[in-house]
Amino acid sequence: MLVGILSDTHDRADMAASAIEMLRTRGAEFYLHCGDVGGERVLDQLAGLPGGFVWGNNDWDRQELGRYAEQLKITCYGTEADITLAGKRFAMIHGDDFAAKRRIIESQEFDYLLLGHTHVRQRERAGKTIIINPGALHRAREKTVALLETESGVVDFLIVRESKFTGGQ
Repeated sequence: MLVGILSDTHDRADMAASAIEMLRTRGAEFYLHCGDVGGERVLDQLAGLPGGFVWGNNDWDRQELGRYAEQLKITCYGTEADITLAGKRFAMIHGDDFAAKRRIIESQEFDYLLLGHTHVRQRERAGKTIIINPGALHRAREKTVALLETESGVVDFLIVRESKFTGGQ
């Protein structure tokens, strides 16, 4: 299964649209956002896609955004997700809760830990768990997302440019 991973859009709907179109073109089947969605305009880009998101430290109006996500039928996992896709177990957090990150890694119960927060792309292994940070679509030198092939663990980091893909806003 191909999973598209985004994070730290900070209400940049234009970048989210470009990223989602790029991931879709590359065959993504499920979309996960690791927090700091930032606003309704980004949720609009996720509408109708299989997947969901977690809260980030810059998602201020969680109650209103949560209601809006529910109207759009987008899954909000809260601050931490435990998801099984294609027989693989995923934990997803924003990455600003270092105790949660440590607990998830030390448990060795997850095949993948998806997180954002640092705006720096990363793929590393900690025991059984592969940790993936897709990078960011705002306040990053290179705006990136990740495409994960769940069976092999291969991660492609894709550089997103606004001008290459134009999504609805």
